[in-house]
Amino acid sequence: MGAAAVIVDTHVWLWMLVEPGRLSPAARRAVTSSGTDVYVSAASTWEIAIKHQLGRLQLPEAPASYVPTRILASGCTALPIEVAHTLRAGDLPPFHRDPFDRLLVAQAQILGIPLITSDPALHRYDIERIDT
Repeated sequence: MGAAAVIVDTHVWLWMLVEPGRLSPAARRAVTSSGTDVYVSAASTWEIAIKHQLGRLQLPEAPASYVPTRILASGCTALPIEVAHTLRAGDLPPFHRDPFDRLLVAQAQILGIPLITSDPALHRYDIERIDT
């Protein structure tokens, strides 16, 4: 990890690709700064694949080709899910029931880096957030 790093929530990464104007100035600065590593969690890629399969997320091509190529093209880095992340997610207070978001919170806590999100339910967790 570089000197500065952030994790982007699933919707934030998708906005970066197709609707960057939806990002707040602070979020835009964070994801475009040359000194910041921007992480897309495997939790987000899993969420994208599931939502696409259920017909809740339209993509121009299958997630198996779309996601990896767009991670590279967007200058982001894939963040794997580790056992410690899943165990921390399981220990979190039940403020949010979405398993994908709970994994993002756990990763942000363990790595000690901000999470960029617009989800108000995540404000109750002990993480640094950058709001969109």
